[in-house]
Amino acid sequence: MKKLILLLAVVCTFSVTAQTKSELVKHFEAYYQQMKTQGDIQGVINAMTHLNVLQPNKARLDTLAYIYASEGRNLEALNTIGIEQNPTDTDMNTEVKAIALKALNQPQRALVFYEELFKRDANSYLAYEIADLKVQTQDLAGAKAKVDFGLANVKDDMKRSYYESQRPYEVSLKGALTYLKALIVFNMNQTDNLDTAIGLLDEAMTMDANFNLAKLSKDALVARKEKKE
Repeated sequence: MKKLILLLAVVCTFSVTAQTKSELVKHFEAYYQQMKTQGDIQGVINAMTHLNVLQPNKARLDTLAYIYASEGRNLEALNTIGIEQNPTDTDMNTEVKAIALKALNQPQRALVFYEELFKRDANSYLAYEIADLKVQTQDLAGAKAKVDFGLANVKDDMKRSYYESQRPYEVSLKGALTYLKALIVFNMNQTDNLDTAIGLLDEAMTMDANFNLAKLSKDALVARKEKKE
């Protein structure tokens, strides 16, 4: 009799727990929708975190990491999904790792994930990012190869944003790739390639008159040339 009572108590406990969990899931799903409606990013993060605890879901976890990265909270993004490379990772998962590691000044690690994305979908945007990272890691030949690919496949409507000035601005991706090519050419031979690099920066500024970073780079190279002369 005691065993039967104990068994019934255990069954009732499981039933109540399951019911409570189901109600919590419904609550946080409704809370998530409300936070989305209000545009409350932290509320969305809180709701998704609770839902992942209650019902672990890889797609939701990837989305949560993406939101963290979009908000510049890169360490939290990586803590959410890790930094391991797995062949089954989604494009979103791989992109978050690439973006977050680059933002955290880990170019070598970031390259692994950008190159994986490039294998899946080779395009001029990724070519730029990879070239930029390869410049940082002193792989100038590899960087130039990616810039050449990017320039060969870039479309006129492709853009890239820059944030080094007080006011962010946007230039054509073709201009951005040309700017990057100038830096690569210069670093390959800072003496013989100085004029070529300045010419490429002029070309980039012809495409986008507001290209502040190209102007700053050109001014620095012209000053170097004048000092040398």
